[in-house]
Amino acid sequence: MTEQQTQSPQNWFTLPRVLFWILVLAFFALQLRLWIGEGSLAEVWQLNSAIERQETENHLLSERNKRLRAEVKNLKEGLDAVEERARTQLGMVKEDETFFLIVDKKPKPAEQP
Repeated sequence: MTEQQTQSPQNWFTLPRVLFWILVLAFFALQLRLWIGEGSLAEVWQLNSAIERQETENHLLSERNKRLRAEVKNLKEGLDAVEERARTQLGMVKEDETFFLIVDKKPKPAEQP
């Protein structure tokens, strides 16, 4: 046998080769964690879209809260808003007023058979 054939099993376990395969395995393990698993890019994208949806919903709710606060303030401070609500929602009239209800004899176009 030649000298090269007897040394080939020993040459296969050289430090650079072992280090290369360790680095390849580490690279694939890190790639796997990057694409799949906790803290992966897919999870980050999903969380970012959830954050955007929540921020939009929060903005809409804060606008609604501002309108409700203004309405509550108006109801607490002014009697005009209370009177308006009593007239429109409850059909109330003052003592000195006369209420007239005018009924159209023609049905509306949407109500015709």
